[in-house]
Amino acid sequence: MAELLTILLDILLPVFIIMGIGFILEKKFDLDLNTLAKLNIYFLVPGFIFVKLYETEFAPGKFLGVIGFIGLYVLLLFVITRVFTRLQGMDGARATTVSNSVIFFNSGNYGVPVNDLVFKGDPFAMSIQVVVLTMQNVITFSYGIFALQSIHIGKWRSMAGYFKMPVLYALLAGILLNAGNIAVPSFLWVPSTYIADAMIAIALVMLGAQVAKIKWTTNFSSVYPSLFLRLLAGPLLALGMIYVFGLNGVTAQALFIASAMPTAVNSAVIAQEYENYPEFAAQIVLLSTLCSAVTVTFVIYVSRIIWG
Repeated sequence: MAELLTILLDILLPVFIIMGIGFILEKKFDLDLNTLAKLNIYFLVPGFIFVKLYETEFAPGKFLGVIGFIGLYVLLLFVITRVFTRLQGMDGARATTVSNSVIFFNSGNYGVPVNDLVFKGDPFAMSIQVVVLTMQNVITFSYGIFALQSIHIGKWRSMAGYFKMPVLYALLAGILLNAGNIAVPSFLWVPSTYIADAMIAIALVMLGAQVAKIKWTTNFSSVYPSLFLRLLAGPLLALGMIYVFGLNGVTAQALFIASAMPTAVNSAVIAQEYENYPEFAAQIVLLSTLCSAVTVTFVIYVSRIIWG
C-alpha cells in the first residue's frame, strides 16, 4: 500500500499538477489550442523524437520488434472492441467512437511524462515510448483516412499531408544518425536538446487545457465499457502478449506501462470532426484521464513487482 502511494505521489501527481495548471490557464485565458497543437506537432514532438532516438542504443531487431508488438496489440484491441460493440448491438457510428477510444491511447502528452518519471529519463526506455508514440500517430492517421465514415478531402491528399509532417523526418534522422554513429554539430544539438526538454511540460499543459474544454455531465453509465476496455483489458492484453513473446526487462516494463495510458484526446477530436457521438467521445476522454490516476498507478506497481 505504501509503494502504491509513493508511485501515485512521485509519478502520477506531478503529471496531474502540470495538467491542472493547463486546466486553470484554459479557464482563465481561453487558450488557443490550435496554436498549441501546432507548436506541439511541428516543433516540440519532432525535436523530442529526434533527440531521444539519437541518444539511445537501440538494436534494429528490437526496434522492429516493438513496432510489431504495438501493431498486433492495436489490431487485437480493435477486434475485441468490435466484437464487444456488436454484441451490445451498437450502431456503426457509436461502435467506431468506442473502438477509437480503446485503440487510440495517449502515448504522447501523458505517456511520455509517465515514462520519463518511471524510468528516470532512461534513454532506452524512452526510445520504446517514442516508438509507441510514432506508431499511434501512424495508426490514428491511417485509421482516420480508411475507416471513418466521412472524409472531407481525398484520401491521397490526406496521405500526402502526412508526409509533410516533420515528425516522420525527425524519426528517420534520429535513427539514421544513431545507426551511422554520426556526430551532430553542437550548434544543432544544443537547440535540439532545449526543444526536447520543453516538450513534456508544454504537452501536459495542453492536455489539461484540452480536458478543460470537455463538457461535464453526470450520466456516465454508457462510458464504463470503454473505460474497462482501455484501462483494464488493454493492460491485461499487453501483459499476455509480453509473456507469449517472451519479453522481459525494461522493454517489457515500458510496453506494459505504455498500454495502460488513457484514451487519447484525438479520439474525441475525430468524433467531433466526423460527428460520431462527439459528446460521448469527450466523456470517455475525461473519465479515462481521471480514472487513469488509479489504474496507471496500479500497472506501474505490478510492473515493478514483475520486472523491478
